[in-house]
Amino acid sequence: MRIRFLSLLLAVSLGGSGVAAASELIIFSGRSDRFVKPVVEAFSQQTGIKVVLHSGSSTALLNKLKLEGERASADIYISNDAGNLQKGTDLALFKPAKQAVAERIPANYRAEDNSWLGLSARARVLVVNTGQHETDFVQSVFDLADPRLAGKLGITHSSNESYIAGVTVYMLKAGNDKTRAWLAGMKQNVDGKVFNKHSKIVKAVAAGKKSIGLVNHYYIYRYLDKHPDAPVAIRIPDQGKEGMGVAWNVAGAAISRYTKQEEAAERFMDFVTSAKGQALFASANREYPTRPGVPAAPEIPAVGSFKVADVPMADLGKYRDQTLDLIESVGMP
Repeated sequence: MRIRFLSLLLAVSLGGSGVAAASELIIFSGRSDRFVKPVVEAFSQQTGIKVVLHSGSSTALLNKLKLEGERASADIYISNDAGNLQKGTDLALFKPAKQAVAERIPANYRAEDNSWLGLSARARVLVVNTGQHETDFVQSVFDLADPRLAGKLGITHSSNESYIAGVTVYMLKAGNDKTRAWLAGMKQNVDGKVFNKHSKIVKAVAAGKKSIGLVNHYYIYRYLDKHPDAPVAIRIPDQGKEGMGVAWNVAGAAISRYTKQEEAAERFMDFVTSAKGQALFASANREYPTRPGVPAAPEIPAVGSFKVADVPMADLGKYRDQTLDLIESVGMP
């Protein structure tokens, strides 16, 4: 996979911080620049440490870390997907965060050995057009395979990282057979016509071109920011006593095993797990802070108001290959 780098040198005045500037900290980031820049700028302002940000695909940047080995230039790796973070752990590319820092994040949102920490969480939800009632029966993601939704369903292509993570959760909670049948049913309903972005699914649902779609929760709120009267609403699936809960995923960070700036890297991890850093990392994209007690954006459903599937985030990496095999066995577009 080609790697496209966008380099940003954040040189910040020490502004009386009293901290001598360390050598620059290099971050490989699979998260969009607009969500990472406010965090690294605040970190630099607080510490006086310069940051060089290289942005690209989480998977491509992880592959780069693997290929470079001891020559790896990155000090920190950021991914928008727990699957890639756990893969990095499995490949021994990271070194554990300090225990006191790691313990700020609940155990199910980090690696078992603390080699990566989840920093913000997202929910896999349904976006529905409020001007129709033909999808009222849909209360579970598995209902998306119902033939009544033929031509009315919007999903992304199956190589999307959030799509893969969601399928992993469903596979672990409902089993291979049910998940395979679900994928096959959705394949029939979309007839090969999938979207390359979640934002386009929300737009299509708002325009009435699709009636329902499977997306990450924040895309709905982004759209409503620009179109407050749009006929779209969030529906959180798989709730109630018998529901498995909504699929969850995290964006997170890890210290490169081969960092030459270990102290600066540890200070970065300390910052992004602090209350201030957590608020910055999560709020820019209306995600959920993983550190307990840090509030999420008030407009999104409150933590605790809905049921989340009890799948540890590390499992999104441990079972990723099995998930990909399942998706490929169905021939999902």
